Formats: sequence, C-alpha cells, structure tokens
Amino acid sequence: MKRILQLVFTRWLARTPLGMVLLGIGWLFMRRRRTRKQQRPAGSPALREPGRRSGNPSAWRGPAAGNRR
Repeated sequence: MKRILQLVFTRWLARTPLGMVLLGIGWLFMRRRRTRKQQRPAGSPALREPGRRSGNPSAWRGPAAGNRR
C-alpha cells in the first residue's frame, strides 16, 4: 500500500516544474542517507544495542526516569 501511495504522489508531483524540483531534492537526500548507511560498518558504536543507554545526555529516557542520569 505504501509503494502505491508513493507512486501516485510521485506522479502527481512530477506534473509541475516545482514538483520536479522537490522530487530532485528528495532524491538527493535519500541518496546521501543510503551512502552514509552503507559506509558505516556493521559493528559501529553508533548503532545501539538492546539494554544500552544512548550517549546523548538530552535523550528522552521515559516517564519513570525523572531527573536521573
């Protein structure tokens, strides 16, 4: 269903010059994300493992965390 909606939306956007610009920008964005994802090794510390906390001190820790760090 998601693919069908993407196709319909893409075809609708492609009808206008402004839509083509937006599609081009979106394509570049997704291309960069894919290349960055492929360059990162599988055992990278950036990927979180279950049971480990995020290194970001401002990350949301849930309703029970309160002010604990």
